[in-house]
Amino acid sequence: MVNAGDMNGSGNLMDFLDEPFPDVGTYEDFNTIDWLREKSRDTDRHRKITSKSKESIWEFIKSLLDAWSGWVVMLLIGLLAGTLAGVIDLAVDWMTDLKEGVCLSAFWYSHEQCCWTSNETTFDDRDKCPKWQKWSELLVNQSEGASAYILNYFLYIMWALSFAFLAVSLVRVFAPYACGSGIPEIKTILSGFIIRGYLGKWTLLIKTVTLVLVVSSGLSLGKEGPLVHVACCCGNFFSSLFSKYSKNEGKRREVLSAAAAAGVSVAFGAPIGGVLFSLEEVSYYFPLKTLWRSFFAALVAAFTLRSINPFGNSRLVLFYVEYHTPWYMAELFPFILLGVFGGLWGTLFIRCNIAWCRRRKTTRLGKYPVLEVIVVTAITAIIAYPNPYTRRSTSELISELFNDCGALESSQLCDYINDPNMTRPVDDIPDRPAGFGVYTAMWQLALALIFKIIITIFTFGMKIPSGLFIPSMAVGAMAGRMVGIGVEQLAYHHHDWIIFRNWCRPGADCVTPGLYAMVGAAACLGGVTRMTVSLVVIMFELTGGLEYIVPLMAAAVTSKWVADAFGKEGIYEAHIHLNGYPFLDAKDEFTHRTLATDVMRPRRGEPPLSVLTQDSMTVEDVETLIKETDYNGFPVVVSKDSERLIGFAQRRELILAIKNARQRQDGVVSNSIMYFTEDPPELPANSPHPLKLRRILNLSPFTVTDHTPMETVVDIFRKLGLRQCLVTRSGRLLGIITKKDVLRHMAQMANQDPESIMFN
Repeated sequence: MVNAGDMNGSGNLMDFLDEPFPDVGTYEDFNTIDWLREKSRDTDRHRKITSKSKESIWEFIKSLLDAWSGWVVMLLIGLLAGTLAGVIDLAVDWMTDLKEGVCLSAFWYSHEQCCWTSNETTFDDRDKCPKWQKWSELLVNQSEGASAYILNYFLYIMWALSFAFLAVSLVRVFAPYACGSGIPEIKTILSGFIIRGYLGKWTLLIKTVTLVLVVSSGLSLGKEGPLVHVACCCGNFFSSLFSKYSKNEGKRREVLSAAAAAGVSVAFGAPIGGVLFSLEEVSYYFPLKTLWRSFFAALVAAFTLRSINPFGNSRLVLFYVEYHTPWYMAELFPFILLGVFGGLWGTLFIRCNIAWCRRRKTTRLGKYPVLEVIVVTAITAIIAYPNPYTRRSTSELISELFNDCGALESSQLCDYINDPNMTRPVDDIPDRPAGFGVYTAMWQLALALIFKIIITIFTFGMKIPSGLFIPSMAVGAMAGRMVGIGVEQLAYHHHDWIIFRNWCRPGADCVTPGLYAMVGAAACLGGVTRMTVSLVVIMFELTGGLEYIVPLMAAAVTSKWVADAFGKEGIYEAHIHLNGYPFLDAKDEFTHRTLATDVMRPRRGEPPLSVLTQDSMTVEDVETLIKETDYNGFPVVVSKDSERLIGFAQRRELILAIKNARQRQDGVVSNSIMYFTEDPPELPANSPHPLKLRRILNLSPFTVTDHTPMETVVDIFRKLGLRQCLVTRSGRLLGIITKKDVLRHMAQMANQDPESIMFN
């Protein structure tokens, strides 16, 4: 405590924040942080550490530890995120196969692991081994026939329902924030919004467990988006261990940006794509230092996942492919067509999914989340089982669609009619006419495509962890593979056509259908999320197809153009708006010619602005003002007559300051004068002790004049991350513009309901 001596007969005076008290500088739930204040607090902290480091060896060591703490946090995030991703991959593999059968030698082995360890497995029957038994073989000793099929079908549905029921129950009871993909909320949190508990330990634990359950249940969702949420939970946990991050919300968000990169790195085995995804898609404030740290976190996470080797192929991902033929210029036309399909699918999906989610929010449907999950799971399992392409896990499906048909492939998609005289190296098989298996696969894929498109609309947004990357890629990969087979057969049967004549001679391997699947997957994912650069990098890291960057770029750009023609919002921005999060998207353009005076509060006919005076209000006056209003802060003026602006005081800090003053300072009572000036005001001799609160006053609040164009104001809010901005004329306070006022105004200008942006 600082004693300011006897002044004006007022006894002991105190500047109450000379000693910081608990919770000062923190924010309440569902509030926006003040980026400028967090930045200046970190600069002050850094300056203090630097000056102290010259005093002694111990202080110098402490300053080194502080400098290295960021890298330590990144290392820990990478290790934990990589480990969790590996465990999730292994568990999903086992539980997905558990729906169809069990390994007799070790029940914890998946089908593939069971057959690896068996000595009785032959290459031709590599999917059949005596140690792996379907449920019908185990229970009624029958592997073929109607009764065996019906029993397997029934148990498949039962397992799927039990996994989904357990997942939705865990989410509902223990961690309601563990539902959804998490990326819309993480974007909002990184823009400066506080959602307490969203990145908590319970959310981390429940999301990890339920993610395994829902992916194994066979629902049309992926684990990639939720893995970003899981990695950010790891980032939040580790940043709370270091005061540099736990006490500064701005610094914490730098860690979360890097954690998001680590999440994508382990989701796709794409460390560089992860960094670019964080930069392009989720981060709001991304300084160069965060770029390096994101890269390090993504590297450690990918290295950890590679050490666990969950897929047993020494790769980070399931989809690694190697194509043996280059692509040709004439193929750009079908690639661009796939881009158009991706853009149209993205638009259709966003509109239908948002309409369904809005219906869920505004009708009685939202009151029965468990029933909704059970019904959707039952429908998915009943329709998925008969079709081999929907029965298997979506990741395995994409992997098969991406694959090139080698000589050793046993897939239906590779059932071509071979030329008996063919003597060629195994890798370079010429184009051949399609056999019966390929035609069967084509109509099964067409049915699977229609089913996936419809069911994903209803699945994304339910009260379970649900990612969108894998279902979107599956839709594109199915469409792409069908187009690829079509082009391949066209080239085989009509190689004398002018478009094929230059590059497709008879007996040559011209067209790779797997490449079309890869391009289609990129196009559909781009159409839904509107990613471009990071998408292309993720796709080539995911598949190893470095020489196919141009087709991927062509498809990604086309898909974005087509989707943007119908609406600029990606799926994550659409969900942010649906939930009413206060998020100012840097991609949105504001082109209306309105002024600050049109948006500021108070408007004409509204009561005057609630303000504090610098040295004439009592503690009771301020407490009454706080009680009667719900504003986040109050401008401080010289007097109510002059309205000359002095600064801005936060509501939370006023409450804490008054509470602590009553507890720790003798003589502070309801009629004590509160002052924000350097020197106390002139007071009568018998006055109670005044309370000095200059330290909680922001002496440089951001101000604009009443004639500032709103285009500039919106830009200022975006680039500086402001919570509010004061409007003045010649130093006189006229009003205030908050972030929500800006969002309301933008909604109004776009002919939307201004209240739709209010967080609910």
